[in-house]
Amino acid sequence: MKLELVATCLFGLEKLLGEEIDALGYKRIDTMDGRITYEGDERAVFASNLHLRFAERVFIKLGSAHVESFSELYDATAALPWEDFIGENDAFPVKGHALRSTLYSVPDCQSIVKKAVVSRLSEKYNRKWFTEEGVKYQIEFFIFKNIATLMIDTTGVPLHKRGYRTEAGAAPLRETLAAAVAAISRPREDVLLWDPFCGSGTIAIEAALMMTNVAPGISRKFICEEFAMLSNGRIAREERSKAYAAINHNSDFEVCASDIDEEVLKIAQANAERAGVDDRIRFFISDARDIKKLDRRGTIVCNPPYGERLMSEREVEHLYRDIGRAFSALAPWQIYILTSAENFERLYGRRADKTRKLYNGMIPCSLYQYFKPADAKFGTERKQFDKPYFKKK
Repeated sequence: MKLELVATCLFGLEKLLGEEIDALGYKRIDTMDGRITYEGDERAVFASNLHLRFAERVFIKLGSAHVESFSELYDATAALPWEDFIGENDAFPVKGHALRSTLYSVPDCQSIVKKAVVSRLSEKYNRKWFTEEGVKYQIEFFIFKNIATLMIDTTGVPLHKRGYRTEAGAAPLRETLAAAVAAISRPREDVLLWDPFCGSGTIAIEAALMMTNVAPGISRKFICEEFAMLSNGRIAREERSKAYAAINHNSDFEVCASDIDEEVLKIAQANAERAGVDDRIRFFISDARDIKKLDRRGTIVCNPPYGERLMSEREVEHLYRDIGRAFSALAPWQIYILTSAENFERLYGRRADKTRKLYNGMIPCSLYQYFKPADAKFGTERKQFDKPYFKKK
């Protein structure tokens, strides 16, 4: 069956997600902020959930229509082939979002969509009452600028919840974003990746999973595994079996993950064990301000604390100045730092070679990338930036 699928992601990850979809062999149709539409089949439904590192959810798209009234929303919904997916005993709850549209009341839109689907199924199955005791098909609508898109969720629990992180430290980094940060740093077999603010270990774990070709969803379940279209689980079993066979057990990739907090390191170690990559990661206690370069090629990739996370503004100011000095001694190592702190470069003491806007949930962040050798102007920049950033209260 030819299907249109929609993969959603955090803002800023569309390019990475699109490249993943291409790599899986699926054809992209459309890209907008936070979502990519592409073509696939029944097998692609499960394979997308299993393999997409940067997606939050995968939907089956039934159709889109311009709607400015409830009657238009009803007609557009009732015209779609819901019976191709939903059996007469299956459950089909409705939820959704409406943005910048004439129809803005989500509860009212939910009610209209539900009535339209019931009407369609009643006609097809010749019954007026549905017990909804079977497989759950979560219907989701997205109305944006008066274009209503009707979909079925195939994921269930969001994809960033891989299953290995049952515990986390304060203000944890979402797994999909951690994977993106690791990917942008261009991890390589012969280059050590070191996270000196590892917290619950998410960046280190995601990098290790990526470099050993472990599918991000290999250890969890998806709601689509119960769908009839997946041949009662046969497709899921086949795709998961292929994913296990594709794991690279001979990778030489290594990760260092350090933190100043002994308790959070225990959490990180346990998370790595559940993810099956604890043999790739060396965890140890260390203050990032005392970091020393090892005699090998390396890359620093980290998400240090910032004002809203764990530390006061003044403490953040001192920390960023300190790591700016400490990390400058690591040259020619590359440095990748994710933070939402404003004017990070001023505090750190060096302008980034490249900056990328990302989001941790709804929190805007920037990934500051240092991959060129620091030039003679570094000292000038440090002197120029050596002024307090946070105003005294």
